[in-house]
Amino acid sequence: MNDVVAALRGDRSNSLAILVFTAVTNLADGVLKVVIPLMGASATASPLALSMLSVMLMLPTLLLSFHVGVLVDRHDRRRLLLLSNAVRIGCLGTLLACVLQASAPLPLLYALGFVLGVADVVAATAISALIPSVVPKSGWERTNAWVTGIETVAQEFCGPVLGGLLVAAGTSVAVGTTGAAYVFAAATVLFLGGSMKVRRTAAHHESVGRQITEGLRFLWRQPTLRLTSTVLTVLCACWGAWLALIPLIAVHDMRLSSKEYGVLLSLLGVGGLAGAMCVAWLNRLGGRRWVMFSDFVGTFAMVAVPLFTAHVWIIGAAAFAGGFGGVLWSVNARTISQSLVPDSMRGRFSATARVFSLGAMPVGAAVAGALGELVGPRAALALFAPPVALLIVPYFRTLTPQVLHEIFADFRPAAPEQEREHAVQNDAQEKIL
Repeated sequence: MNDVVAALRGDRSNSLAILVFTAVTNLADGVLKVVIPLMGASATASPLALSMLSVMLMLPTLLLSFHVGVLVDRHDRRRLLLLSNAVRIGCLGTLLACVLQASAPLPLLYALGFVLGVADVVAATAISALIPSVVPKSGWERTNAWVTGIETVAQEFCGPVLGGLLVAAGTSVAVGTTGAAYVFAAATVLFLGGSMKVRRTAAHHESVGRQITEGLRFLWRQPTLRLTSTVLTVLCACWGAWLALIPLIAVHDMRLSSKEYGVLLSLLGVGGLAGAMCVAWLNRLGGRRWVMFSDFVGTFAMVAVPLFTAHVWIIGAAAFAGGFGGVLWSVNARTISQSLVPDSMRGRFSATARVFSLGAMPVGAAVAGALGELVGPRAALALFAPPVALLIVPYFRTLTPQVLHEIFADFRPAAPEQEREHAVQNDAQEKIL
């Protein structure tokens, strides 16, 4: 009986440990978005050289995500989380030494940015694949909602604001505090209970390239996952276009000050936080099919509204709708994939989703910039609306009520007896492995 109670407590504490890890690491990542560029600005006055810092942080997502997915599917995910944070701590230690010596060469900042990007890909992929293994199925939606909301708030708002305050106190203070945050996050991983090891199969002896191909084939053969990935790619390209062109629209058409522009940009995150707080209630009220469809509406409004008006509150409302719908989509799409993707392939699927989402954003930004040169920024942004509209029919044809019913049929809250059974199974797996 004591073993059952302890296991049940472990199940409930797993969600908390995941949320704390997500909050602390994303807050630290947000601080670094301020610290590293400022250190780079003191080392060079070249816009191109400085922009390469952002490129180096993003490059691992595009180059290594598929390989990291295979890594996560082959090895203990808790150890990978600890390893990724150990790498982050080492990078911050090196950065702190540079600050104390008043010397931070740009090539070293490039290298540290790339390594930190690799650690971020490993941690994000592992945590996404870990949730279904250590959280009861009835808690997936709630955990995904909180993880998505925390990522939005910590990365886009609290992190940069805190970073500015810490840099004002001293760069060494900012770097040291961020390193301490990664140490604390690593400690929370130790509180995770349950099975985190992937059962070894014959597939583990296959080449990395073959396993990547197997993951992509699995995605292509699943109509629901193929649809959600396609929609994710198009919508993220729209977000990349919006983020690339809205500064020009805000300055030249809307005549906003820097403070007003910051408020406009913050409405994306405010909408995302609101979506995370009410997604479960909306799913019960209107059904997941229509809740996910709200992302089409919000993204369409984001890219189309600036063509017809330059009124700050109307464009701000569209930004809020985009952030709101984006989180509603993310939470439900993550829960769908966790249900459909087998544990042995969750790392590869999570990595593929990151490539589609984060990879589509710079592509969308580049296309929007080229179109903006030809037709102007407001018209160029509006040209991203038709692709969103074209996805509506395939969406409703593929994600039917019957499909969703089959996916979520067993997502009802588990009875106490089922919770105990789940807890005992997790405890037994942990002892065996």
